[in-house]
Amino acid sequence: MGDPPRHDGIAAATLYNDASRRLVLALKHGNRIAHAGLMGRLISTKLPFVDETWLIVPVPLHRWRIWRRGYNQAAELAREISRATGGTLVVDMLDRRKATRSLGGLGKVARRRVLSGAIAVRPARRTMLKGARVVLVDDVLTSGATSEVCVSALKRSGTERVVIGCFARVLDEASDHVRPTQASPGPVFPTAGQA
Repeated sequence: MGDPPRHDGIAAATLYNDASRRLVLALKHGNRIAHAGLMGRLISTKLPFVDETWLIVPVPLHRWRIWRRGYNQAAELAREISRATGGTLVVDMLDRRKATRSLGGLGKVARRRVLSGAIAVRPARRTMLKGARVVLVDDVLTSGATSEVCVSALKRSGTERVVIGCFARVLDEASDHVRPTQASPGPVFPTAGQA
């Protein structure tokens, strides 16, 4: 309550457990881009309020990571969400200005420190955000550190509402450590007033 999130809701297709972890890792590191179709459609079912007036924006990867992997898994999911909802896909809205190390195993404070100054709205895209409603797309929502940096950048540029759309959500992040395979039920979705 002392440090409330800036987002306007979370729409998670599933919890982060052994089954969802296998799908995420296959998409992210196993070059199984075809998984994005199913995963994106599952996220879309949690976004019934999204229509053509919404912008669909993936969490960005640094260019070196895209070069090594060959694709941004969040952009692949965002593409599917755009197809399913009619929302406008904007893959280059956010820019990952600096390469960051993996956040796995880091606490909340350390994650924020690593991400400081790493993500910004591309100047050429700023005008699209005035009063906009955005679905920020990622594969997994762990501590929320990356999405919070993205949401802050979007809101500073005039975005009215940002809902996080993710495939899997880790729910035991209240503590300052990460245990990504143990999740509890109860994904959070935007309330009717937020849709």
